Amino acid sequence: MVPPQVEKRLELVKQVSHSTHKKLTACLQGQQGVDADKRSKKLPLTTLAQCLMEGSAVLGDDSLLGKMLRLCGEAEDKLAQELIHFELQVERDVIEPLFVLAEVEIPNIQKQRKHLAKLVLDMDSSRTRWQQSMKSSGLASNLQPSGAKADALREEMEEAANRVEICRDQLSADMYNFVAKEVDYANYFQTLIEVQAEYHRKSLALLQNVLPQIKAQQEAWMEKPSFGKPLEEHLAVSGREIAFPVEACVTMLLECGMQEEGLFRVAPSASKLKKLKAALDCCVVDVQEYSADPHAIAGALKSYLRELPEPLMTFELYEEWIQASNIPEQEKRLQALWNACEKLPKANYNNIRYVIKFLAKLTEYQDMNKMTPSNVAIVLGPNLLWPQAEGNMTEMMTTVSLQIVGIIEPLIQHADWFFPGDIEFNVTGNYGSPMHVNHNANYSSMPSPDMDHADRRQHDQARRPLSVATDNMMLEFYKKDG
Repeated sequence: MVPPQVEKRLELVKQVSHSTHKKLTACLQGQQGVDADKRSKKLPLTTLAQCLMEGSAVLGDDSLLGKMLRLCGEAEDKLAQELIHFELQVERDVIEPLFVLAEVEIPNIQKQRKHLAKLVLDMDSSRTRWQQSMKSSGLASNLQPSGAKADALREEMEEAANRVEICRDQLSADMYNFVAKEVDYANYFQTLIEVQAEYHRKSLALLQNVLPQIKAQQEAWMEKPSFGKPLEEHLAVSGREIAFPVEACVTMLLECGMQEEGLFRVAPSASKLKKLKAALDCCVVDVQEYSADPHAIAGALKSYLRELPEPLMTFELYEEWIQASNIPEQEKRLQALWNACEKLPKANYNNIRYVIKFLAKLTEYQDMNKMTPSNVAIVLGPNLLWPQAEGNMTEMMTTVSLQIVGIIEPLIQHADWFFPGDIEFNVTGNYGSPMHVNHNANYSSMPSPDMDHADRRQHDQARRPLSVATDNMMLEFYKKDG
C-alpha cells in the first residue's frame, strides 16, 4: 500500500498547481491560446507602439519630439515582440504542463484511487455472496462449495480479487512515479525564472541599444536650452565657437544699440527679457521685434553670462586675475592680465575675446551712450568674473567688484593689444553686423610686452591713465542695474 502521506501530498500538489496556473495565466498580457499575430494585435505594448508611431508621423522628423516618438515607438514594438515570444514560451513550457499536472495527471490518479475503492467493494460483495452460498449448502466454512452456483461465485470472487490487485499495483506505481517526478514538476518553476531572465535580458539589450540613439538625437538637436548650461557643452552641441546667445545679442546690438544711452545699465522690461531669453534658448530670434528694444538685448546677454555655471573668465584663474589687478605698476599689471588671458581654455578665450572686442567697440560711442570703459566694467564685470564662494552682495560690491572693474576696464581699453587682429562678429552670417575695425587710438598706444624700458616709458607717457571707479559710483550703477 502507498503511505497515506503520499496521498495527502498528491492533493496538496494539485491545489498548488491549480492556483499557480490560475495566477500565472492572469499575468499574461496577450490572449492565451492564439497565435503570435492575433496575440500581438491586442497587446497593450503594441497599441502603445502604434500610438507613438502615429504621433511621430504627425510631428515629423523635422522636430525633436517627432524623432523621439519614432525611436520610442520602434523600441516599444520590439519589446512587444519579445513579450509575445516570452508569453508563448511560458504558456508552452510552464502553464500548459501545470494545467496537465493539476487537471489531468493528478485527477487521473485520484480517479484510479476511486476505481480501486469500487473494485474493493465489488470484491467484498463477491466474497460475501460466496460465503453465504457456502453456508446455505450446509458445508463447513473451510471446505470448497459444491455445485455450479458455488463455483461461479468463487470464480467471480477470484476475478474481483485479481482486479483489485492489478488496480492497486497500478495505483501504487502511478503514485510512486508521481513522487519520483517531483523534480520534473519543480523544473516548471525553474523554467519560468529562466524564461523570464532571458526575456528581461533581451528587453534590456533592446533598451540599451536605443538609449544611445535617443541621446545622439538630443545632442545633435540644435534647438537646446543654452542659458544655465556649461559653455563647452553648449558649444559642442551646437557646433559653434561663439555661444549663440552671445553672438545673437552682440550682432543685434551692433545694429540697433550702440548709441543707446545707458546700454547694459538701464534695466529692461522683465517680460520682454523673459521672452527674449526663451527665444534665445530655442535659437529662434525675431530681429525686427527686438531691434526697438536694445536694453532687452543687453539684459539677455548679461543674463546669459551671469547664468553660466562657471564665469567666462573661469574659477580656476580667479585668484590670478585678482592678483594681477593688485599689481601697482601699470606695465607689470597689464602683462599679468595678458598672461592670465593666455591661460584661458580655448572656448573661454574665444568668447571673452569676442565679448571684450564688442565692448571696446561700444565704448567708441561713449559720447552718445555714456558707457565709458569704466562704466561698462562696472555693470558687466561681475557677469564675467566672480568668486566660486560668493559672500553677501554688499561685500562683493565694495571689495571684489572693485577689483573686477580693475580687470575688465583695461581689457576693454586695450582690447586690440590683449586680443590682436580684427574680428567678424557675424560669425554664422545670420545678421548684418559689420566687421570690427580698430578706431580707438588708445589701442595703438599700448606698449608691447617686447618693448625695451625706454620705449615702454615713451608709450606710457602718451597713454591716458586707467580710470578707477569709486565705491559710490559702483553702488549707484548696481542700484540702477538691479
